[in-house]
Amino acid sequence: MKELSSTIVQDFKNHVQIIKLNRPEKKNAFNGEMIEAWVNALLEAKNNDDVHVIVITGEGSAFCAGGDVEGMSNHQSPLDNKNKLWRNIHRVPMALRDIDKPVIAAINGPAVGAGLDMALMCDMRTIVDSTKVSEGYVKVGLVPGDGGAFFLPKIIGEAKAYEMLWTGKAIDSDQALNIGLVNYSYKQEEFMDKTLELAEQIASGPQVAIRMTKRAVKYSRNMDLEQSLDLISSHYAIIKETHDHKEGVSAFTEKRKPKFLGK
Repeated sequence: MKELSSTIVQDFKNHVQIIKLNRPEKKNAFNGEMIEAWVNALLEAKNNDDVHVIVITGEGSAFCAGGDVEGMSNHQSPLDNKNKLWRNIHRVPMALRDIDKPVIAAINGPAVGAGLDMALMCDMRTIVDSTKVSEGYVKVGLVPGDGGAFFLPKIIGEAKAYEMLWTGKAIDSDQALNIGLVNYSYKQEEFMDKTLELAEQIASGPQVAIRMTKRAVKYSRNMDLEQSLDLISSHYAIIKETHDHKEGVSAFTEKRKPKFLGK
């Protein structure tokens, strides 16, 4: 794997970029160095045309335990505490916001607090069937500082989100699957193979259509029906002229598997 720093390692296969959090001795709790490397890895993947799908996972037994309190300076000023989030940690969700490629969180072990928030920022999630996840902020008297209040209700609905945020209780993989927090639950021994199989399936598809679909879904959250239909009609008109659309039609007519080129 290619190292960005000791805290993030990467691998690339079949147009899938794997970004792995690499502080297993800290259950992949993030510090300033990891955040910096994480943001840089996301920006590189965003700007690399060979990357079609991004997978984020953790090294060792955990996905991410949130922020490493011991590894971060303990500022007392409210402004300093705000800027610790706004100018540093929040760069991860902001970087993800600007990526129109599919991003999958592979939750290989516990994801707690900000660690779960980081998974919620991704477009899809897979989980090891033996693990649990939680929004534990309330147990230490905190609000969800890394996007949980924004992402979680959109994924599982407000009532369930309130339950997780107000109680801080952990839910297992079956519960996470049942409420729609994750897309798939896999056994440990097949987890990464199955996750990469999903990623590679998406990576082999018509990339312009996939990315425009992601944009349409994201932008439509803040649109009325007329605006959403106006946007999608523009996307549709452009997609009709792509090589991949023409190849898809030809393959359907000829009853064969399409060979998409991502353009």
